[in-house]
Amino acid sequence: MGMNPIDLAEITGEWDYGCLPKNVELGEGCFLERKQSLDRFRSTRQPGLKLGRNARVYTWTQFNVEPSGSLVIGDDCVLVGAVFMCADSVTIGCRVVISYNVTIADCDFHPHDPDERVRDAVANAPFGNRDSRPTIVTRPVVIEEDVWIGIGAMVLKGVHIGRGARIAAGTIVTKNVAACACVSGNPAKIVAAADFIS
Repeated sequence: MGMNPIDLAEITGEWDYGCLPKNVELGEGCFLERKQSLDRFRSTRQPGLKLGRNARVYTWTQFNVEPSGSLVIGDDCVLVGAVFMCADSVTIGCRVVISYNVTIADCDFHPHDPDERVRDAVANAPFGNRDSRPTIVTRPVVIEEDVWIGIGAMVLKGVHIGRGARIAAGTIVTKNVAACACVSGNPAKIVAAADFIS
């Protein structure tokens, strides 16, 4: 049984971008392979998501943006299955390459205190009241221009990655990374460029 043309368009980037929420801004030449990348986009900010000129968003990339979140992706970026978890602010500069299964989060999305976690779970339950959730700590994530982030890396809340940095596959980034640095490991540590594995 074959796919009909509408189904095929939804997984090849040939679907109607006009169905996107009004607070999603697409730069000229932007490509979104799957509209399902925005299944968990709930931002009420303007813009809630901004994709720069010629940004390429490939299969399995997910924009999980909370009502209070704003995510900005610069010109000429390539996203290959990245997962964005944004409750406040994530900013990606131009010409950034983010590989498969990379997670970038500006928040832990749950409290650390055990009693508060119970309260949060009750508020998030199907019949709970999300307005009664405890305060969740967020800290903006900023990734400057020309950064490469390898498969399966994680960039956590409050991190600032400088221009031209390289983040190795599987790296857990919990602290700022200087411009042009190569980092690897859990937690991320600076490595020589010759030892960098992408």
